[in-house]
Amino acid sequence: MEALPRTSIVDVLEDRIREEILTGRHPAGSLLPPERTLAEGYGVTRTTLKHAFGRLVQAGLLETRHGVGTRVRDYERLGGADLLPMLVRHDARWLSEIFEVRRGVGALIAGAAANRAGDAARTRLRELVEAVRTAGDPDAVQLADAEVHRALARATGNRVYALLTNTLFNAYLPMRRHLAGPFQDAEEAYGRLAPVVAAVEEGDGVAARAAAEAYLAATEEIMREGLRSR
Repeated sequence: MEALPRTSIVDVLEDRIREEILTGRHPAGSLLPPERTLAEGYGVTRTTLKHAFGRLVQAGLLETRHGVGTRVRDYERLGGADLLPMLVRHDARWLSEIFEVRRGVGALIAGAAANRAGDAARTRLRELVEAVRTAGDPDAVQLADAEVHRALARATGNRVYALLTNTLFNAYLPMRRHLAGPFQDAEEAYGRLAPVVAAVEEGDGVAARAAAEAYLAATEEIMREGLRSR
């Protein structure tokens, strides 16, 4: 039996303030009320409030300046991709924008991987795509599929591609049960992805990019259909 996660008052307060920021109650650029006022309003100590603020500063939603106060950061203008997991959990409409980036970046990665991958990377890709075919259940298929894409990004030799791929998956995987349509049948999932890996193995950048575009378009349509039917 799994132990239930413990939720502290800091967790609850962090979630509350985050929700108020993302729904616009505290607009970007605005100063929050003084700590004493906020602590009294939330019914918490100032120490608890400071801990919650610290987490939200680290998340990129707040910034504090001595003598000025705590301001809501303009996260859409100044934030990084590391905010995506939090934003997707708050508003699933971010997924449409992630899909658009996924299409463009995924095709570029496949083409670059075909042109640059070494023998070890190609061998690893063969192993990982076979793991999609032999995965035991849809969730395992989905996770195995993700590992192929991580490996494709690493095979480019471009660490930014690898980190960006990780960020997109960090945003996507917590919601994967809502996007599981393409992974219900392991053999079909393998059939969609295998041409990408085959083109990379052959060192054909043009074919790899075209195969990736076809894969990404097909899986996106299945995912969108699943979201529409929820």
